[in-house]
Amino acid sequence: MSDLVKETEIDRLVRDILADFEGGKNIDALNIFNNPDRLEVRQLVDNMFRIIFPGYFRDKSYKIYNPQNSFALNIEDAFYHLNKQVTLALDFCKKRGTMTDEERKNESYRICKAFFSKVPKIREYIETDLIAALDGDPAAACYEEIILAYPGIIAITVYRIAHELYLENVPVLPRLMTEYAHSQTGIDIHPGATIGKYFFIDHGTGIVVGETSVIGENVKIYQGVTIGALSTRGGQRLSGKKRHPTICDNVTIYAGASILGGDTVIGENTVIGGNAFITNSIEPNTKVSMKNLEMEYRTSDNKIKSKEIQQGDEWYYII
Repeated sequence: MSDLVKETEIDRLVRDILADFEGGKNIDALNIFNNPDRLEVRQLVDNMFRIIFPGYFRDKSYKIYNPQNSFALNIEDAFYHLNKQVTLALDFCKKRGTMTDEERKNESYRICKAFFSKVPKIREYIETDLIAALDGDPAAACYEEIILAYPGIIAITVYRIAHELYLENVPVLPRLMTEYAHSQTGIDIHPGATIGKYFFIDHGTGIVVGETSVIGENVKIYQGVTIGALSTRGGQRLSGKKRHPTICDNVTIYAGASILGGDTVIGENTVIGGNAFITNSIEPNTKVSMKNLEMEYRTSDNKIKSKEIQQGDEWYYII
């Protein structure tokens, strides 16, 4: 096949694909300069970490001679980029109806001003989360290790930032932020969830916390926990309704447990054992655990060699 024929065929393919862009699909968005930028939102999250944890994370493009001046520059930079992204995102907000460019800019500025006024509150909550992490994990050597290395504190911090924007009804951006944390940590916390102080995630991978979850204070959860909806078959008809559980104060949820349903309430001071599957409310001061497990060992000719049975935290051989 000649090069000329190949070029002709490629030109035809390009024209067909470009024509398909005009088909009115939901995945078409040709106005590429008026959509929130995922990369810029991620950079904004990184910038907010430098504000939440001053001195722990540096932008190496800045030369720090006067720390106060550097922090001030960082805050102003974060405000500028958040304002820009919120302005773009407001185009997607059905609740506000159609807005003029001037109205959108004014609303974005109001939202950003309200958000940054809440930064001290965000830092107050994250300070309690940090304390809970050190108190709850004997493997933690110091606060610095938790801030720099623990995926749980990363995911919680991003959630607390995104949650304040969610409360302002900012479209798209809060979810972009928490999904960035999800991709980095394996922890999926919806920005709409309500989470109290002293929240500790140990290990963390595979955790899911749904949009309408309510979590009290001093709650500790381990890897693989799902705080989710019992059913989402109703689709958009369920939007705005409470679909996820309420976890009261001083609850511990061990690895692999699933707690589902908007009417499910886990009472205070309760311990949920590993791999439990819960769809009904649990009274306060309760310990929930699975039935004893049994493992069976067979030889290559399929004869039972031995069994093990779990009693509490111990395994026993049955010969």
